[in-house]
Amino acid sequence: MNVTILGGGAWGTAIAIHLAKYQSQIPNTKITLWVRDASKAKEILETRKNAQYLPSIELPPNLNITSDWDTAVGQAMTSKDLIVIATPLSALAEIAEQLCRRTLENNQVIQHWLWLCKGIEANSGKLPHEIVEKVLETQGQTDAIHYGVLSGPSFAKEVAQGLPCALTVASQFNDLNEMTQTLFHQKSMRIYVTDDVTGVELGGAIKNVLAIATGIADGLELGLNARAALITRGMNEMSRIGIAMGAKMETFLGLAGLGDLILTATGELSRNRKVGLELAKNHSLEEILNQLGHVAEGVRCAQAIERLAQKFHVETPIISAVCDILFRDVKALDVVNKMMSRDPKSK
Repeated sequence: MNVTILGGGAWGTAIAIHLAKYQSQIPNTKITLWVRDASKAKEILETRKNAQYLPSIELPPNLNITSDWDTAVGQAMTSKDLIVIATPLSALAEIAEQLCRRTLENNQVIQHWLWLCKGIEANSGKLPHEIVEKVLETQGQTDAIHYGVLSGPSFAKEVAQGLPCALTVASQFNDLNEMTQTLFHQKSMRIYVTDDVTGVELGGAIKNVLAIATGIADGLELGLNARAALITRGMNEMSRIGIAMGAKMETFLGLAGLGDLILTATGELSRNRKVGLELAKNHSLEEILNQLGHVAEGVRCAQAIERLAQKFHVETPIISAVCDILFRDVKALDVVNKMMSRDPKSK
């Protein structure tokens, strides 16, 4: 079995490290990390470290590194192999299109794709699986790909360090779910299975926006009571959007919903929480993102989530408040006062 991870960022590298570390548990398995930038790939290969994203973590000696697309993808083209897409959401459609072209050359053998990216496409409002499905339909590959998402509460650094975590794989394809559990469910990582792709992807997207809100509240020193209220009411907004879109309530009460929300809203390694903390100091969004140096998906997809809520007639005061601060030049304290003056609600 060959596993190719596409994307040399923090999360892609961490997953590659985890898989390589336990490669011996699955005989005849080869793990390859594809890094788009050739010079960066060369540096990682020579130093056995990803200095930009995980500088303190040494890569296992059996983890293969390459910037050659044909080599990386070409060796994962049988029905027993797996492609893991670990790029930002903004690159998902492009990667899917490139993979489809390669699949066409491979006589329609069933391929297995698993993506790690979280968010909602800003312009279209599409979830990751909807982006992929559109590409598959356009490329005539609808029946050739078994696909799904791996998500849940997980900081890349801790996964790379081998600290315990639990994730959820969501797919309509049982063979992909089984393959993911076989590969990833090793020692420090537990993998749970669901068919609720929409719920898992919504949880992974909306929790980032709610983490920005919690960061703002903490930055304003509103207290632990406010933090608990934000997380709880934010969870309510997340689940109501999800139910309106056909997702399952149990998904939002699990790892991909509540679990990921708690981690991202309170963890010091959270990029989206950090955005909120800096917004509370009246720093500009442009300045914050430049200093961050990493993708903060909550910023990218906040307005798309707000539009989804409006489309399905779901009231989301917290998500809208974040959009007010991010994009409508409303001061954080003014937003807090507005929210606290809202009429009483029964639920």
